[in-house]
Amino acid sequence: MPQTAILKIKNLSIDFITSQNTLSRVIDNINIEINKGEIVAIVGESGSGKSVTSLAILQLLPKQKVQYSSGEILFNYQNENVNLLGLNKEVLTKIRGKKIAMIFQEPMTSLNPLITCGNQVLEAIMLHKKINKTAAIQQVLKLFEKVKLPNPSAIFKRYPHQLSGGQKQRVMIAMAICCEPDLLICDEPTTALDVTVQKNILLLIKELQQENNMSVIFISHDLGVVAEIADKIVVLYKGKIIEKNTTQQLLHFPQEAYTKALLACRPALYKKGERLPVVANFLNENLSTISLKNNSDTNEIILPLQTLIELQNVKVYFTTKRNFLGKELANFKAVDDVSFKIYKGETLGLVGESGCGKTTLGRAILQLVETTSGTILYKNFSKEIQTKEFRKKMQLIFQDPYSSLNPSILIGEAIAEPLMLHNIAINKTKAKETVIHLLEKVGLHANDYKKYPHEFSGGQRQRIVIARALALQPEFIVCDESVSALDVSVQAQVLNLLNDLKNEFKFTALFISHDLSVVKYLSDRIIVMKNGKIEEIGNAEQIFANPQSNYTQQLISAIPVVA
Repeated sequence: MPQTAILKIKNLSIDFITSQNTLSRVIDNINIEINKGEIVAIVGESGSGKSVTSLAILQLLPKQKVQYSSGEILFNYQNENVNLLGLNKEVLTKIRGKKIAMIFQEPMTSLNPLITCGNQVLEAIMLHKKINKTAAIQQVLKLFEKVKLPNPSAIFKRYPHQLSGGQKQRVMIAMAICCEPDLLICDEPTTALDVTVQKNILLLIKELQQENNMSVIFISHDLGVVAEIADKIVVLYKGKIIEKNTTQQLLHFPQEAYTKALLACRPALYKKGERLPVVANFLNENLSTISLKNNSDTNEIILPLQTLIELQNVKVYFTTKRNFLGKELANFKAVDDVSFKIYKGETLGLVGESGCGKTTLGRAILQLVETTSGTILYKNFSKEIQTKEFRKKMQLIFQDPYSSLNPSILIGEAIAEPLMLHNIAINKTKAKETVIHLLEKVGLHANDYKKYPHEFSGGQRQRIVIARALALQPEFIVCDESVSALDVSVQAQVLNLLNDLKNEFKFTALFISHDLSVVKYLSDRIIVMKNGKIEEIGNAEQIFANPQSNYTQQLISAIPVVA
């Protein structure tokens, strides 16, 4: 029995109009067909055209900046194939949200911070359904139950900032499915979520898809994620379709070098210390000559005995409720009686679900969060006596490099600022020389000194903040989810860079992440946190091979794999 196509993208080419009024090709003659009840994944690196394709379907690209140079997007609407590129605003409004819905990558920026979660879903229902407000509210509560949100009536009244990342994503899913669309577009819906929440969201999308016989376009850079959900995979590279096939065929028998590269770049395939391949290796060299493994015969980790940092019964509590006199009535135990040592020269991984206290603990060590009680010793001295000198020796690489760089300051000046502040450079000329040396160390160029953050890609910005962290030659660096939002090839480049720089600069690192595969690849030891407490601590290989805690076992079992 032939399948019915719900959407056909035919010979589509899209150009962006640049500031010089020239055309830049971003989508180049692509053809994609999505059948009724089918999940099609679109994968590729950042800038490959995945999100542009999805936004074109809903006509959400800015008209003054975009030119549709060729092709059409045919959608089966009221038993007719209509070209979405030629529809007027009135018909498009009827299709958006009701017939084609979208789950955006970042729910915090997609949800209105001034409107409660319930009212945002309510608005979508009232727009497309002819029912009264009371009935619509009941539908919202049922949807919140359907997407497995706890206490739907309470969630209805909460604002987005009062929910966790996973809960916000569930609200977005409820909004997307409220009108039972024929086609659901999921744009990187699990990128910033920890493994257990990610697995639950994937299961939820699959369950809702089967229940409503929806078609789904699932956009991701993670082949492990799409392996668990997709029927077919389309691989995009620089706006072109490189390869497309059924999921099993493409993952097990990839035909193109780029697809092979995406599969080979995943840290899960390599032992600690082995250099990760990147896409450029596959596209620029003969595959048969590439050595993906180092010649190291052993992965045995011998930890140094010298303690750099020691935590003794550290607690960080946040007040959640006070009486009218200001006395604390209730608190949240973000870090609850934690003790461990960080040895000089090691990389210590810190993993756990969102809200477990990972970031708070990292910032407490750096004195960016005040501890409620306990002691943090640096070289056997209490950190409280350290001031400017302590700041020089301790650095932080933030999760989002864009928000941690001042958009109005040249990146060269941003890196030079701490050099001048700590009197490492005697004048601006010397500071500039040092900055250019650092930029070259992290794979950038001297002429990048005079560029602003928005002129770089995500991976390049991450290199910039790494250069800034290394400017003071610190002894200890906290990497807080510093590769979590990067696609696999850029992630491999940054992980290789971190390994190279660690060998050269001999710093100690605390690597915080929800990606257990990355933590295992990079770390000597791993700490597993749950609800502010240490659940398990030990050698990275041993924890993965023989986890002692049920919670650790759950985290490891939730890691997406290419089956």
